[in-house]
Amino acid sequence: MSQRRRPLSPEAAAVIRAQRSAGRLSRRSLFAGAGTLGLGATLAACGTSGTATGSSGATAPSAAQDRSATDKVVNWANWALYLDYDDKSKNYPTLEAFQKETGIKATYDEAIEDNDSYYGKVQGQLANGQDIGKDIIVFTDYMAARVIEQGYVQKLNRENIPNAGNILDNLTDVDFDKGREYSLTWQSGYAGLAWNKEKLPQGLKSVDDLWSPALKGKVEVLSEMRDTLGLIMLQQGVDISGDFTSDQFGDAVAVLEKQLNNGQIRQVKGNSYAQDLISGDAIAVIAWSGDITALNAENGDKWGFALPEAGGTMWSDNMLVPIGSPHKTNAETLMNYYYEPEVAAEVAAYVNYICPVKGAQDVLAKSKDKELRALTTNPNIFPTDADLAKVKVFRTLTGTEETEFASEFQRVLGN
Repeated sequence: MSQRRRPLSPEAAAVIRAQRSAGRLSRRSLFAGAGTLGLGATLAACGTSGTATGSSGATAPSAAQDRSATDKVVNWANWALYLDYDDKSKNYPTLEAFQKETGIKATYDEAIEDNDSYYGKVQGQLANGQDIGKDIIVFTDYMAARVIEQGYVQKLNRENIPNAGNILDNLTDVDFDKGREYSLTWQSGYAGLAWNKEKLPQGLKSVDDLWSPALKGKVEVLSEMRDTLGLIMLQQGVDISGDFTSDQFGDAVAVLEKQLNNGQIRQVKGNSYAQDLISGDAIAVIAWSGDITALNAENGDKWGFALPEAGGTMWSDNMLVPIGSPHKTNAETLMNYYYEPEVAAEVAAYVNYICPVKGAQDVLAKSKDKELRALTTNPNIFPTDADLAKVKVFRTLTGTEETEFASEFQRVLGN
């Protein structure tokens, strides 16, 4: 199963950092776009609804004893270019401030290239309740659902995270973690339509607009199943957050297959569609919101982005505490820190994705920096109620559905 990624792969991140050092990219407008994509190696381990159990069906492992009181350490695994970074000091300003404020030593590792590959590296240890060396990991919704279902993460003590009350209303209760007992959103984003404004001054309003004969061979779609097929399903009137059927999923696959076979779609890609927009090889695409924000900041506002009239998809990346972590309270302290509006605002100004924390927008609005104040009117960072009403989260699939749907998607892609 191909996996979406907003923050870049290590290889792409190295290129971006080199450009940054050469002064060709600004700090606030870096790509936090999709990274390497590939087939998932762990389809059989996909979570299903029911009581949390280990991957073999055995009882889930027990949580590690918390040593936070005596061991003032927290180790965090995240995706590349997904936290504010200062080129001069070569550190993460908000993380440095956290250490000074709390006395907890924090290590930060850009260890996650995509959900499946990282899960594959740590699944065996998680299943045995072992410490993977990380106290916070960040997984996208569907993978967060899997590890919660399998009992591989620890239940949070919300008394240690009072700032969790600042989470956006639409993120408060999710189907894979009712009441947010195990997870907190790190960042979110949209999948929608993007286009070259010079070539398409009229813009795009629906997924069906991508199939215009005038755009043949100039269209690209995402290799993330939930976003590309999610948008097509929404166009077909299907509620992707509800109990849609295999036949309804198949109807969307048929549309994708037709447009691939007739040459309407140039390619199915991960974040490299951004380079094709720049080169002009692609004119109209299914895109991630943060990528277009970054592209426009660096290339003169050349591209439009909109949620389709029928609706767009919304995804989130979520912070979780692995079952074997011996520093759970320290991890909760860090989560609480990043849910302070002032801290969340600093992160939002860097990564340019949807900030999950109420109050961060007001913080930036009071900034003396004109560029920072301008971010508060960007709906792809601080979404409007109207936009939130138009987006759906692709519901958590059962294990059988995950395998069936991903196999069908890969068949159409020729994998």
